[in-house]
This record gives sequence, C-alpha cells and structure tokens, in this order.
Amino acid sequence: MKQDSENKLTLVGSVSLGTGVMIGAGIFVLMGQIAELVGALFPLAFLVGAVVVGFSAYSYVKFSNAYPSAGGVALFMRKAYGPGTVAGTFSLLMYVSMVIAESLVARTFGSYTLRLFKVENTALLVPVLGAALIGIAYVVNISGNKTIERTANLTAVIKIVGIGILAIAGLAFAGFPPISSWGGGGTVATSSGFNFIAALALSILAFKGFTTITNQGGDIVDPHRNLGRSIILSILICTVIYTLLALSVASNLSVSEIIAAKDYALAAATRPVFGDLGLVFTVLLAIIATVSGLIASVFSASRMLAMLSSMKQLPRLYKGFNNPALVLTVMLAVTLTILFDLTRIASIGAIFYLLMDIAIHWGLFRYLLKETGANPVIPLIAIGLDVIILGAFLLMKFQNDPLVIVVSVFGFAAILVAQRLFMITHTDSSGHMHMEMDMEMTGEENMKPPSGERKMTDDMDM
Repeated sequence: MKQDSENKLTLVGSVSLGTGVMIGAGIFVLMGQIAELVGALFPLAFLVGAVVVGFSAYSYVKFSNAYPSAGGVALFMRKAYGPGTVAGTFSLLMYVSMVIAESLVARTFGSYTLRLFKVENTALLVPVLGAALIGIAYVVNISGNKTIERTANLTAVIKIVGIGILAIAGLAFAGFPPISSWGGGGTVATSSGFNFIAALALSILAFKGFTTITNQGGDIVDPHRNLGRSIILSILICTVIYTLLALSVASNLSVSEIIAAKDYALAAATRPVFGDLGLVFTVLLAIIATVSGLIASVFSASRMLAMLSSMKQLPRLYKGFNNPALVLTVMLAVTLTILFDLTRIASIGAIFYLLMDIAIHWGLFRYLLKETGANPVIPLIAIGLDVIILGAFLLMKFQNDPLVIVVSVFGFAAILVAQRLFMITHTDSSGHMHMEMDMEMTGEENMKPPSGERKMTDDMDM
C-alpha cells in the first residue's frame, strides 16, 4: 500500500528498528552461548563477528540502494536469480531465520523476567511468557507505522543509555580484562581456533538484525539513500555496544560463572557492581530490549511474507482476516518458542542465516555487479568467510548436538520441496510460469531502473 511521506519511517526511526532487533536478542543471551564455546575470548568473538558482518553488509547496502522495497531480501533474490525455486527457497530461508530470531528474543524475555522473581523451574514459564510477548508485538504492529516508530525510538534510547551505563560502570569497577588472560578458558569452555571460528556463527547472529532494515524500502523516507545509511549506522552502534559490554562482563565474572548463567549472563554480571539493584535494573532493561526487538522483527518478517505472496513465490494469503502475513508470522513464532530452547534456536537460526547470506553474495557477484555498481572482490570475501564459519559450526554441532543438524537439514529440504512443487503449479502447458508481481505491494515504484538489468523470463525456473 502506498503511503504519504508523513506516515513513513525516518532515518532515525529506521536505525531504531534495526538496532532494536539486534540488541533485543544478541547481547542478552548470545554472550553466554559464545563464552561456552571460546572461554575468555568471547569479547573478541563479538568484535571479529562485526568485521565479518561488515563485509556481508556491503551486498545488502548495494541491493537496498538499487532496489528498495517492502520485500527486501525476497526481492533481491528475485532480481538476482529470477522468479523460481532458487529465489523462493532462499527467501523463505531468510523469513524462517527471522521468525527463529523472534522466538529467540521471546524466550530471552522469559528467562530474564523470571530472574526478577527468582524462579528456578522455568521449563514451562519461559515459553508461556515468550508467547505472551509475541502477542503484545502483534497488537503494536497492527497499530501502524507511526506507533511502531515511536515505540522503537523510545526503547532504542533506553537500551543504548542503559547498556552504556552497565558497560561503563562494569569497566570502572573492575577495569579492562588484561589481554594476557584471554584464552584462559575455564573448566568447560575452550579457546581453540576451531571453536572460535564456529562461535563466530553465533556472534554474526547477534548482528543479523540489520537485514530487517532491507524490508523497510516501502516504509522509509528517501529509501535509495536511507536504507544503506541505516544498515551501516545500526551495525556501528551495535559493534560499540557489544564490545564494551562483553569486556565489562569479562571483567566481573569468570568464564565458568558466565556459562552457569548463560541464559541471563548479563544480569549475573551486574551483581558484583550494583548488587541486587543491578539485577533488577538489568532485567528491566532486558525486558525493554526484547519487547522492542520483537516488535521490530515482527514488523519486518510479516512484510517479507506478504511480499513473497505478492511475488507468487507462495500461495495467496487468506484474506478472511486483517493482515494475514502478520498473523501467520506470529503463529509460527509462538510455535518455535514453545518447541525449542535458547541454544538450539540460536544454532538453527545461525545455520539458516548463513546459507541465505551466501546466496545473497553470490547473486550480487554473479548477476548484478553492473546494475548495483558493486566491487566484485567484497562479495567473494564475504562468501569465503561465511563458508569457513558455517563449515566449522556444522562440524561442531555434528559432534555435540546432531539434532540441530537434523532439524536444519529437514527444514531446508521441506522449504526446497515445497517451493519446487509450488513452482510446478505455476507452470502452464507451454512451460511458462506466471509470476507477475503486484507492483503496488512490492513498492517497485521506488526503484531506479538499472541499466542493462538482466532479463528475467516467466519460464525461468532455477
């Protein structure tokens, strides 16, 4: 739906939504997960992860500047690979990884909230609280863009200021952890090179929220300029926050203590500085961060699902109720929140995201360098880094938690088969696929006509 400029997101609102998704899950739960893998090197894992994400973000900035739309990654895939099975499969992979991130945020909310009441038996209450938060995110999202932006702006300020206080106070209390201590892993974690590379998959997951910004192309002012700027600013802000806070936690807790409290490590790290008051402050901050993160993620994921339906990569969504894409997104997020714990949710999300990320970089390098004005070297570097990290992570999970591999393979195969079968239904007797897009929904009126754009025929089925 076309919007007037007064109802569109500003650059500040876009950055608030982007950082809202990233900070909402990344720093509050993944710190403990990463420390379990690399020991005292976990602050460095966040910093190296930011460098990897920097190479990755280049492709998304180039795509966003050239093809801003409400569909983001879904439209990027279509532009690169043409309409068909490949574009649909990897677009759905991105959508599922976004919903997985929502369930990660929801369970993080449950874990931190229960710390206020010192509840130990959390097996039932964590998913219940997570599902309730998803319901709140649904209510906010049906209220409109301006409500979402005002919520994101307010919570972004609270999060950044609050986390800044925690980081600075923690470092002032205990000082920077000495470099010589890095690699002293503790009794459970190790700091081997292999574990460090594998752990980068999770640190990248802490930044992946920037990809949701690409779905704002139909909702942001001056999308050709502001989408790319928003991506860069969001990553820079989160890099500073993550690194400072990781150093603060490393100064105040041993690795074994971080691992013991891995689902709420940040709350545990405030005790040496602020005592019980610090625990309350951190939990309240985590609640605000997860609420805003989930609102922003649901906003982007539901728009991507609607885009896929408009692109005819999915069946037309049922119109019997308002905003079916939003309802389906919320229902899937609730289901995942109930079925999986934090560690497995994070692992599956990292695998799906890295697979999709490789497809994005290859699509830019192989088909759209000229149209986007991209440097061919940077996407290739991003692909190489993704392949190395994903390979190490898969091997590690195969050794210590093969169920993650099984679920990931089954999920990918199910998406691929479903897409292939759906494409067959779009193919007529002469071999042509009918994939005409609803131009108003995609927001393609925002797109500049790229010179020499690769012709995408209706019968292309990749």
